[in-house]
Amino acid sequence: MVEFSLIAVFLVGLLGGVHCLGMCGSIVGIFTTQVPKARPRWPFHLAYSSGRIASYAVAGALVGAIGQAGLLMRDAVPVQHLLFALSSLMLIALGLYLAGVWGAVRRLERLGGGLWKRLQPFTTRLLPVNTVPRALGLGVLWGWLPCGLVYSVLLTALASASAVKGALILLAFGLGTLPNLLAIGLFWESIKGWVQSPRVRMAAGLLVALFGVYGLFKVGYTFYINGWSGSCHVPA
Repeated sequence: MVEFSLIAVFLVGLLGGVHCLGMCGSIVGIFTTQVPKARPRWPFHLAYSSGRIASYAVAGALVGAIGQAGLLMRDAVPVQHLLFALSSLMLIALGLYLAGVWGAVRRLERLGGGLWKRLQPFTTRLLPVNTVPRALGLGVLWGWLPCGLVYSVLLTALASASAVKGALILLAFGLGTLPNLLAIGLFWESIKGWVQSPRVRMAAGLLVALFGVYGLFKVGYTFYINGWSGSCHVPA
């Protein structure tokens, strides 16, 4: 299931360009204007995204460790079966959100409001973003910005029941978002019409939702074969 999750969350990040535009597009735009004109933009954008993805990976490791602790209950309830099923349902919700059909995922963004209030003041100390280290630091902080897309993927990390696997899942998601954030910062005027196309949003959303449906099928099949106490290994 972990290999399946890595592919699925990478595509979630890659296909979530419309969401990235709304959440991070303005942030990228702000520090893009602060990059010294005599210097190339690439190092700044890569540093920003590297910091952001590193924060995602740390969050994934923490949540994966919590999931691992939850497996102590596996003799009483099928914890990992339920977590994988829940993460698959969340993939379906994400797909519907990306397709513009259902926006319930946005409600998850309230969960990190308290933490973000504590971190946000530190972002102002890194402005203007006129050096690469400042861009890296800003990326590390902005990686904790409340985001329904990230929180949904964290549920998949929780289901992995491993700090290492949780970090890898969020790393895969972060790498999926990388092309979008680089494009927004460097080529947005050229690609915005394509990304904002309703047909593109619908196709991307349906593809993500199908991953969720497939995940539910595999979890259901494993549960049917192995029962409550069976392993969560899902046959190919």
